[in-house]
Formats: sequence, C-alpha cells, structure tokens
Amino acid sequence: MKKVLMLFLAAVTLGFTSCNSNDDENGIVIDGIDLSKDVDCCSAEEALQVYKFLQTVHYIPELSTSVDGLYDVKAFSKTGTLHRGYNDLYFVVTKKKTGNYVKFFDIKNVTPLMNMVKMNMWHSTPVGGALEVLDTKRPAVKHGWVSLLMNTSEAGYWQFSYDIEVLGSKGRVEDQVVNVEALLEGQDWLKSFKVGNDTYYLSLVNPNDWKTGTNAIQAYISKKSSPATTPYAVAAETFTVEIDPRMPDMGNHTSPGNVALAKQPNGSYQGSINLTMTGLWRIHLTVKDAQGNVVAGGDSQKDGFSSLYWDVTL
Repeated sequence: MKKVLMLFLAAVTLGFTSCNSNDDENGIVIDGIDLSKDVDCCSAEEALQVYKFLQTVHYIPELSTSVDGLYDVKAFSKTGTLHRGYNDLYFVVTKKKTGNYVKFFDIKNVTPLMNMVKMNMWHSTPVGGALEVLDTKRPAVKHGWVSLLMNTSEAGYWQFSYDIEVLGSKGRVEDQVVNVEALLEGQDWLKSFKVGNDTYYLSLVNPNDWKTGTNAIQAYISKKSSPATTPYAVAAETFTVEIDPRMPDMGNHTSPGNVALAKQPNGSYQGSINLTMTGLWRIHLTVKDAQGNVVAGGDSQKDGFSSLYWDVTL
C-alpha cells in the first residue's frame, strides 16, 4: 500500500489530485482536505488507474460541461475527435473544489442529430444506450459508443445532446455542434442492409487496432428508429454475420481460419478474422437470420463476392 501511495502522491505533485483511500486509517490529506471522508470518490488505487487510463485518450471540449458549479464533466475519445463509423466515448466527473474523481454519476439520452441542410431534415444514428462503468478497476470512468452515419460536410453537420446527473445535481448538454471527420481512403467500417421495410446498420468496432494475423472482430447491428431523430438502438433480433476477407489489390486472395460473428449476451457480435499481410482487406459479409436464412449480402457483384462489405487497411 505504501508503494501505491508513493506513486499516487508523485502523480499529485505533477498536477494530479487523487481521490480517497478507504484502507488508510489516517486518511490522505491533500491541500488540507481529508480525502478519506470523501465517500463519493474512489480509492487511491482506483484514482491512480483512472489517471493512467486518461493518458491513453484525448479530451473532447465540445462534449464537456459543468453541473451546478460543483462538478466538471469531461468527455474523451481515442483521438479527441469523432469520425464516421464507430467511436468509443468516455466520461469522467471531478469535483471542482478538490479535483477528486466522482464514481456516482449517470449519463443518459445521448442523442447525436445530423442536420441535412440541403434536404431540410434531421436524422440520428446508432447509439449504444446508457453509459456503463468501464471496469471494476476504474469505476469513475463511464463508457459508451456512437456510430456516425456520415462525416461533416457541406451536406450537413452534427449536434450532440445528453443528460447528466451527479450526486443529485442535474445538467444537460444541448445541441452542441461537433465536427465529424471522414475516414481515410481504404477504410469503411459502417454499412447498412434492409430486411423488409426495416433498415439495419453494421458497425465494425475499432479495426484500427488490428494487426497481421488472427484478430478478434466485434461489431454491432443497430435498427433505424421511427422517427429517424430517435437514436438507433442495438437491434433486438438475432443474426449471424459470415465474413469472407479478400485482398482486391492482390487477386482477391483470402485467408484461413475466420469465424463468423455471433451475437453475445451484451448485444455485440463477435468472431475472429485472420489477416495474413498488410494492405487493403475487403471483408465481404453475409447476414443470416435466426433461422439461417440469408437476409443480406446474398447478392453478388460481377466478381462473385458479396456486395455488402467493410474495408479495412492495415
């Protein structure tokens, strides 16, 4: 414990203010504040883990706010920006008076809306729902995701809103304009398909983390809402997504050992994909319903492969 506290206090010296340690009988006193009595906050070890995590992500000022002059709400993503397709979002709340991380807060009703200027209409996009605790080691970090259908352009722009409650104090971010970047050429992680009159969206999760060899592949299937201004929730239906990765620049050769994406208890779809070399991979998709019927991707392009696909460039 002494070693943890020494690391912790060193971090404070660099400008990091910690939370309390529940297992130090005398408590930790920083700037005259007895943090052991700050029961709203996390332990010294938890605070240190949150601090370390925040060094791996970047601040999004447009989605950050304050509540009742008591709390600072800070939003983060991997790059500090948002892009077309899947984006992880992280939120942390600190007390203005002490800088302590607060464990007990809720962020709900995350609503991205795109104003299609030329069409004079609004629509939302796939959203992961209410934010959840990132993990037990970092209880002061809440995690969620959005998958943005389009990038910002002359055709339209995005606004974000959400509600937050911190220890009984309530706040809201309302219609905050956020820039959404286009993905680089050779990257296309979001596709749609229709079943009857319903539209679904396939969001590939973080393929920029992949390396050559076998990788875990994860995706979400979301269903378009009616009205379209309501965030598109994860689809209740169960599908299977078969994958056929090919390299179009290398004679469309494939790779062995790929496993179809199957629905998990948390609503995500998971499988595995084997990418044998760097370059552009076109991941052709065949979607089947719970009875095994092909509902999307059964048609073929002139090259014989599914016309429903993601592009990933390693």
